[in-house]
Amino acid sequence: MTPWVVWLIAAVVLGVAEYFTLTLAFGLLAAAALVAALVAGIGGGLLTQVLAFAITGGVGLLIVRPIARRQMTHPSLVREGSYALMGKRAVVIEEVTGSRGLIKLSGEVWSARALDENQVIPVGAMVDVMEIEGATAIVYPRELLP
Repeated sequence: MTPWVVWLIAAVVLGVAEYFTLTLAFGLLAAAALVAALVAGIGGGLLTQVLAFAITGGVGLLIVRPIARRQMTHPSLVREGSYALMGKRAVVIEEVTGSRGLIKLSGEVWSARALDENQVIPVGAMVDVMEIEGATAIVYPRELLP
């Protein structure tokens, strides 16, 4: 079997591995194997093929990895649905306990319960929404937050 065919088979295998893992590394190595197949196809020696593979793979990682890391560290700019309500301030309109209560959150009345099961939050108190469970806001009194 000719060397360029071996490199093409390696590229296909690496491409399939990338498809199933979505790691980006296998995809870059598949591209490097294609470059090595091209070098083999134009008559480059084994050392030249391996160098082409190594250099292309290394350059690909050096260029693509920082871009990918930057994209992964950016938080989602748009929070939708109940996730958009987390961290918002609300007013207690019916006493909130560890099991029940009502708050006014973003202009709407929500069922609520206190984050601390033993806590009672009086009417008129300002609270922060810590999380949303179904249609219930889990809240914590504003003045007790660190």
